[in-house]
Amino acid sequence: MQFQSLINYLSTFISLDENEQDILASKVTHRTYLKNQYMVQQGDVCKYVNFITSGCTKTFYLDNDGTEHIVMFGIENWWIADLGSFITQSPADYNVQCIETTEVIQFTHQNLESLYTQIPKLERFFRKIIERALVASQKRIVRNFTHSAKDNYLIFKELYPKIEQRVPQYMIASYLGITKEFLSKIKSELIFEK
Repeated sequence: MQFQSLINYLSTFISLDENEQDILASKVTHRTYLKNQYMVQQGDVCKYVNFITSGCTKTFYLDNDGTEHIVMFGIENWWIADLGSFITQSPADYNVQCIETTEVIQFTHQNLESLYTQIPKLERFFRKIIERALVASQKRIVRNFTHSAKDNYLIFKELYPKIEQRVPQYMIASYLGITKEFLSKIKSELIFEK
C-alpha cells in the first residue's frame, strides 16, 4: 500500500512500466518513525531521502541558544531530507523530526544514483522536484523580506491549509520567524477584522 502511494504520486509526473516499478521497489525501503523520533540530526550525515506516505514532520535548525528555527514541514506526498547533506554526504545542517508517527519510503544515496542509471526518467523527475523546491524556497525568502508577518501568516494558511490544522501554533510561529505571542495577536486581529 505504501509503495502504491509512491507509484500514484510518480504517475502524475512520469509513467513507469511494470519492469521499472519492480526495479524501483527493489531499491527502496519502508520505515515507520514514531512521534518525536528524528529522521536526521544536525551534524549527522543524511542517509535517506524520504517520501512521506503518512504523518507529519518538521525540518529545523537548532541555534547555539537551543532555539528551534523551523524551515519546513512535511506531510503526505511530500519529500523530506536534509537535501544538502544527502547530496554531498556531509554533516547535516538541519534536524528532521516527526511531529506525528510517520511512514516513509526511503531512498539511499547509492540506490538513488543506481535508479538514475536504470530508470533515466527518474533523474528528470527528481530534477523537477528539486527545481520546484528551490523556487518555493526563493519565493519564501523574498516574502520574508517584503511582507509583514500578518501577510506571511495569511500566505502560509493559503498555501498549506492541511499543515495548520496538524501542527502546534508555536511551530507555525517558528516557521514564520515570529513569537507565538505575536502569532496569537495576528490571529486575534484577523478574527476582529471579520
